[in-house]
Amino acid sequence: MTSATTEAAVPLKGYRGAGMEGFIAGWYARQTAKDMVRFEDTARRVAAHVGRRACVLEIAPGPGYLAIELAKLVGCRVVGVDISKTFVRIANENAQKAGLDIAFEEGDAADLPLPSDGFDFAVCTAAFKNFSRPLAALNEMYRVLKPGGSALIIDLRKDFSPQAIRDYVKGNGLINGAIIKWTFNAMLKKRAYTVEGIERLVAQSQFRRGDLRLDAIAFELWLRKPE
Repeated sequence: MTSATTEAAVPLKGYRGAGMEGFIAGWYARQTAKDMVRFEDTARRVAAHVGRRACVLEIAPGPGYLAIELAKLVGCRVVGVDISKTFVRIANENAQKAGLDIAFEEGDAADLPLPSDGFDFAVCTAAFKNFSRPLAALNEMYRVLKPGGSALIIDLRKDFSPQAIRDYVKGNGLINGAIIKWTFNAMLKKRAYTVEGIERLVAQSQFRRGDLRLDAIAFELWLRKPE
C-alpha cells in the first residue's frame, strides 16, 4: 500500500492512467448524466450533514452533477476542484445553465489550491482510486476542512462481483453497457482499493481513523477532523 515515502517518488502527474480530457471527458459526462438519481441521492445524504451557511468542497467533481444537485438542494456554497481542464469547463457550463454560482477550478487533489480550515464538508466520489498520491490527497482534505468538519469518499471496491457490475449497467444499452463493464473489469478494478488497503491508508493519514461502509459495488469512507 502507498506510503508517504513511496509517494515522494511518484511523478507529479496527479492521476493514474489516461487523463479525462477532450472526447473521453465528454463521453463520461454524457454517460453519467443518465444516472442523475445517484447524484440526487448522494446530494441528499450530504445535505443531512450541512446547512445553508456551510461551505462544501467537492474533489474531482467531473461534470459537476453532484455539486449542482447539492447547491440546489441546500443553497450552500459549493467549490469544486478537478485536475481535468475539460471537466472544469463542462462543470462551469452546467452550473451556469442551472443558474448557480459554483466555483469550479483546476487543481490537483494532492495539492489543493485552497486555504486551510475553510470547509465544513468535503466529498469525493468515483475518483479516489485514480489519485497517484492518495495519502497526500487525504492529508490535503484534512488540511482544508475546518476543525470538526467531515468528509465522505465513495468509490469502487476491488472485490465487486460480476453480477454487481451487470446490475449496475442495466439500462445503459448493449454497446454502452459493454463499454462500461469492460472499463470496470479491465481498468478500474486494477486501481480500486481493498477494504484492508483503504483502512491502512487512512491510518497513515492525519485522519488516523474513519468509518468504512460497504455495498455490493462500492465503499463509503466517512472521515472527521477533530475539533
